[in-house]
Amino acid sequence: MTPDSRFRCCLGYRWFGGLIALAMLAGCASSSQQEWRNGYVADHSHRSSAFNQRIRYLVLHYTDSEAPRALRTLMGPNVSSHYLVPRQPEQQAGLPVIWQLVDEDKRAWHAGISAWEERTQLNDTSIGIEIVNDGPRDTPQGRTWQTYPDKQIDAVIALARDIVERYGLPPTAVVAHADIAPRRKIDPGPRFPWKRLFEAGVGAWPNEEDVARYHQYFMHCPPSIAQYQRALRDYGYRLEITGNLDAATRDVTRAFQMHFRPASYSGQPDAETAAIAWALLTRYRPHALDDARLAPPETCPADARTLPTHRRPTR
Repeated sequence: MTPDSRFRCCLGYRWFGGLIALAMLAGCASSSQQEWRNGYVADHSHRSSAFNQRIRYLVLHYTDSEAPRALRTLMGPNVSSHYLVPRQPEQQAGLPVIWQLVDEDKRAWHAGISAWEERTQLNDTSIGIEIVNDGPRDTPQGRTWQTYPDKQIDAVIALARDIVERYGLPPTAVVAHADIAPRRKIDPGPRFPWKRLFEAGVGAWPNEEDVARYHQYFMHCPPSIAQYQRALRDYGYRLEITGNLDAATRDVTRAFQMHFRPASYSGQPDAETAAIAWALLTRYRPHALDDARLAPPETCPADARTLPTHRRPTR
């Protein structure tokens, strides 16, 4: 072999070897640990445990217009939600079809000015589900509310249960729009079947025995307004503790009653409403009941100043 031929052969080997190296690099970068992006390769092989989910809450609404109009409204530019559930969902292979309008990792504009627990502006940390329903109608006989068809609620349950399971949301994180914005909103209204959702594994509901025990107690020894306000705030509602039955307290009470006592939602606190609030704390936030500020008021008779023993049921 001449020197010239040996040189060409060496170049050939280097060229071939370079192709192999590039192929190996490309194969590595296209593996499940690496991702080609615009101008660089992102390596996913080192995963930190220091993070949490953006999604903290699931907010349920109604949209008081029929599906075509609701869809047009929720397509923007001023309002949106992640999902829209029609009144009569179409079926495919026996499953309801639900419209997803915004990806879950994006911020939809559904909650507005809102607060729950220690967080505000819940658009940042929630998924919104709009449900087609006419809401209230005022008639000569009084206000009426449209019901929710069984198939529609079945679709809502399937969707909500999937979201709750994927994000590990606790029952108290499934809320009404009225819960997080009680001064402005009333949806999804008193006809929405929260108890049915609870029985399907979605959301919170008080233990009926606890409600009965607290109700009997509060009939003889009701909490003060300040204690009642604190109980609602400890559960999650944004409410200032003023000791006065002010407009904000009535609005929160109305939202609370529509969620947990839909048969009567006047916004007026009473023994049953207080009993439900304390029963919810018993089930989901038992540490709140250790607060001395929720102890029976001094005006209670001495033999009635022991609240029912609180316990934590399984669910």
